[in-house]
Amino acid sequence: MLSMRYLHYEQPFQYVRQLHTIASRYHSPDTEASQHPLVQGMQQVKLVDAGFIWTEPHSRRLKTKLTVQSEVFNGAILQQTFVVEYVVETHMCPDCSKAAANPNTWTAVVQVRQHTEHKRTFMFLEQVILKYGAAANCINIKDIHEGVDFYFSKRSHGQRFLDFLQGVVPMRYRTDKQLVSHNEQNATYNYKYTFSVEIVPICKDDLIFLPSKVSSSMGHLGPLVLCTRAMNTLHFMEPYTMRSTQVEAPVFWRAPYRALLNSRHLVEYMVLDIETTGQTAANGKLELADAQVARVADFGSNDTTYHVRTHLGHLLSPGDTALGYDLTRANFVEDELEAFVQKGGSLPDVVLVRKSYEERRRKRHVKGQGRSWKLKRMTMDSDDAMQLKKGQQAQADRRHQDLERFMQELEEDPEMRSKVALYKDSAHKPAPAQDVDAMTEGDDEDDLPEIPLEELLDDMNALQLEENAQGRHSDGDESMDG
Repeated sequence: MLSMRYLHYEQPFQYVRQLHTIASRYHSPDTEASQHPLVQGMQQVKLVDAGFIWTEPHSRRLKTKLTVQSEVFNGAILQQTFVVEYVVETHMCPDCSKAAANPNTWTAVVQVRQHTEHKRTFMFLEQVILKYGAAANCINIKDIHEGVDFYFSKRSHGQRFLDFLQGVVPMRYRTDKQLVSHNEQNATYNYKYTFSVEIVPICKDDLIFLPSKVSSSMGHLGPLVLCTRAMNTLHFMEPYTMRSTQVEAPVFWRAPYRALLNSRHLVEYMVLDIETTGQTAANGKLELADAQVARVADFGSNDTTYHVRTHLGHLLSPGDTALGYDLTRANFVEDELEAFVQKGGSLPDVVLVRKSYEERRRKRHVKGQGRSWKLKRMTMDSDDAMQLKKGQQAQADRRHQDLERFMQELEEDPEMRSKVALYKDSAHKPAPAQDVDAMTEGDDEDDLPEIPLEELLDDMNALQLEENAQGRHSDGDESMDG
C-alpha cells in the first residue's frame, strides 16, 4: 500500500484524474518497469501488463493490477500478477501548512490608502478585483481605516497585484523592505516587502478649485470644476461651460490638490423652471441649460431662488429635484480661492451635480420593490467589531450609506457598470405584472435608472445550493412515498 503526500487540489477528485493520467502512460506492455514512478522496488523486473480495478470514487483508493516478469535461472522466466493499492492522504503542502499555522507569515503586503471621508472607491475596487480574480494569491485581506491591506506569500504576487491596481485607479506607490533574517554562511537574506499605495483623493461628484498654475496648464479650465469620473484617469468638467479634460495620475501628483466639497455636502434643490441653450457635449449625453432652483429645505420658510447654469439640461424638467453644492453657505479655507476672489473673481451660488431619484426610490422601497441584483463581497478581517464596541455606531451607518450610494451609481452609470460583475438575486421575488401596474399608476417612475436583466450574471454558487436543496427534497419525497 502506497501513500501519496502533498497532493494539493482545488477539487476533491482531481487526484483520481492525476493518477489515471500518470498510470495510463505505463499501460503498454513495452514500457520498462524502471520507468514506473508510483511503484518502488521494480527496477529488476519487467512490466508486461497494467490495468485498473474499479473502486468507489469517494474511497480515496486507486487499485492497479500489474503483471511483471523476471529471469530467475538459466533463461527461465517467472511471471507474477499482483495488485497495488494507492491511498491518498490529504496533507497540505508546506507553504499552505505554514500559512494556516500562522497567518502572519507573509512576505509582501500591499497597503492601499485613500484619504477621503468615504470608501466608495474601495467598493468599486473590490468589485473589479472580484471580477478579474486579481486577489487569488492573497493569503489575508484586512479592512482598516482609510484603506485595505492585501497580504501575499511571495513578492512577485504583490508586484503583480500592484500592476493590476495601476490600470484600475489613479495612484502612486513606494516600495520598502525590512530584513527579517539572514544566513552569513551562504549569504541568504529574508525580507518582508511593503508596497504603500496612495489613491488620488478625488472622487466622482467632487467639486474642485484648481490652483492657478494647474488651471493654466489645462487651457485655463475652471478654476471651479466637477469630477465626473475617477477611474484610472480623472475626468474634470466645467459645469457652466461643459469644457472637460482628463488628468493622468503622474500629472496630478506633480502638483496635488484636494476637493473643495465632496458628495457628503450635497443639498437637494427643486427645479422651478429650466430652459436649454442647445449646446451639447459628450455625444449628446450632456446639454447646457439655464435653470431656476430653490432649496427643498427652504420651502415654507422663505422664497429664495437661485439662477444657475447647469450641464443637466437633458435630464431635468420643472418639478424634478437635483443635488448640488450651496456655495453661499459654505465656508472655505483655501489660499488659492481667497487669492482668486481678491483679484475680482466670483463663484456661482449653486452648482448642480446630478439628478436626484431619492423620492422615487423611497416610494419603491415602501411598495416592497427591492433590487433584483446583488454584489459579491470579499472576505476581509475588519476592525468594525472593535470600533462598534467603542461606541462608533455612526461609522457603521456611514458605511451602509456609502454602499447604498455605490449601488445607486452602478444603476445610473452604464460605463461604470461595465467594469464590475452583477449577479441575479435569487431571493428577489418580482411582483405580478398587474400589481406593478396598479402600484405605478400615477407615479413618475419611468425614468428611474434600473439595470437591465441581460446585464446580470447567474450566481453559480446559489444555483448549486438550490440544486442540492431540490435534490434532498426529491430524495425525501421518494423515501416518504416508499
